[in-house]
Amino acid sequence: MTLAQPADTAALEQDFQSLVESESRVEPRDWMPDAYRATLIRQIAQHAHSEIIGMQPEGVWISKAPTLRRKSVLLAKVQDEAGHGLYLYAAAETLGVDRAELTENLIEGRQKYSSIFNYPTLSFADVGVIGWLVDGAAICNQVPLCRASYGPYARAMIRICKEESFHQRQGYELLMTMMGGSRMQRDSVQDAVNRWWWPSLMMFGPPEGASPNTARSMAWRIKRHTNDELRQRFVDMTVPQADRLGVELPDPELRWNADRGAHDFGTPNWDELYEVVRGRGPCNAERIAHRRRAHREGDWVREAATAHAAKRASGTAKVVRGAP
Repeated sequence: MTLAQPADTAALEQDFQSLVESESRVEPRDWMPDAYRATLIRQIAQHAHSEIIGMQPEGVWISKAPTLRRKSVLLAKVQDEAGHGLYLYAAAETLGVDRAELTENLIEGRQKYSSIFNYPTLSFADVGVIGWLVDGAAICNQVPLCRASYGPYARAMIRICKEESFHQRQGYELLMTMMGGSRMQRDSVQDAVNRWWWPSLMMFGPPEGASPNTARSMAWRIKRHTNDELRQRFVDMTVPQADRLGVELPDPELRWNADRGAHDFGTPNWDELYEVVRGRGPCNAERIAHRRRAHREGDWVREAATAHAAKRASGTAKVVRGAP
């Protein structure tokens, strides 16, 4: 369904809302409110930045992985995250922003990324727990985005969610292996669970009433559920997995509520979340410094690629025999 082009803004907005409420997709050439465009740019950019920054916590363990198999699995996962970032930057560019501008906004602190990636990975068990908990939380959060009202974003999320599901299974398999190992390995897994559980719950964002963007995003069908609904879904999904794994989730208030048909659980430390979001988490400065350095060191690659593309466009590039 393509939007008509009535003369006045009120009619345009009414047609836009009708399009969204009919569960049709908004496409790049359709008219959209400036606030809708700005909301999408903010959300997709934050999502893309999170995928790119998210390579760092696990990437440091590639060279330290205990076996060649674990090294290859982790390397493949980190490469997947880079691809996710590229899909999402491409989706954002359909809204009229430039990828270079978004990267500049990130490294200069004008745009955010997920709070979860500002925590350190202290042991190889963290790799498994990130796969299980962090990617598990991401799946809960991102699967509904496959039905987001903006077409390029929704389509990008289909492949991303499939790969994130595989990452979650990889993490859980690693933890199952470690829990069948030595006492030291089991203790390492429990320690990692203790450290990552609450930050994983915070990944969904502030509670009901404290999130400034949720109501509008839901009205526009960008989001489908509140932060609290997604957090509850994640807890209910994770508790039986923890039981099977043989680890204890570090929440003394966690228990099944038969009346609600769901688990009760404790309240995350929201003050901690806000500190991390403001740039005062354990690894905020380290993550941005690393991203800024990598971007600077990649200048020559981007310049060479741009020059080569210009030569090909002008027909002066040397063609290698057998190359496409």
